[in-house]
Amino acid sequence: MNILVTGATRGIGKVIAEHLSAIGEVYVTGRNEDLLKSCPAKDYCVCDLSSDLSVLTDFIRKNNLDVLINNAGEYIYNPVDKLSNEDINRLYATNLIAPTKLISAAIPHMKEKKWGRIINIGSISGVMGEANASLYSASKAGLIGLTKALALELAEYNITVNTINPGWVDTDLGNSSIEDSEFSKKEILECIPQRRFVEPKEIASLTAYLISEEAKGITGQGINLCAGLSVGI
Repeated sequence: MNILVTGATRGIGKVIAEHLSAIGEVYVTGRNEDLLKSCPAKDYCVCDLSSDLSVLTDFIRKNNLDVLINNAGEYIYNPVDKLSNEDINRLYATNLIAPTKLISAAIPHMKEKKWGRIINIGSISGVMGEANASLYSASKAGLIGLTKALALELAEYNITVNTINPGWVDTDLGNSSIEDSEFSKKEILECIPQRRFVEPKEIASLTAYLISEEAKGITGQGINLCAGLSVGI
């Protein structure tokens, strides 16, 4: 089983790549070649998802992917009237346009094999909305819509498509997001029913399950892994 994890150099993506290396041949992509070399992967591709994707789409076709995990993402915390055109273009390119193009490149092999798994890493912000993170929320909501439509389109080929929507995750990105926001970590924890951040290994374990044959009936779903955040306070 050939698996590609995007954004695998740190945080959620790195833990997913490490976890899935016990299941199949893992391929990784990211912007930092030195960090990619340290990943437990069969091969890697250096690529910035906000720019030209041709190198990565060629890499995908060459390695006949069975599983694609769209994990890479950009986050911007800023009022909508303070966003630059560069911010808008870069975030949508990374969070929504790139996953669509990568899926398009991976699908022909999956259709031919009549088996495949696509897992998009979304966000609870795409489910609920997040003030001052409108670009991020909109792009992740778009990913959820893409997931639903593709699940219908690809069901006859035994290809499942799902989105995992994490809440606050205990990663460098999650903690730096707190610094960018107007709330303290204590205030954020008080809004999470379980009073904790999700651990990356929880997300990695869920990806492993969604890849398995036991989960073949789960498709088109947005699964909120958020310590209860989406339910309420």
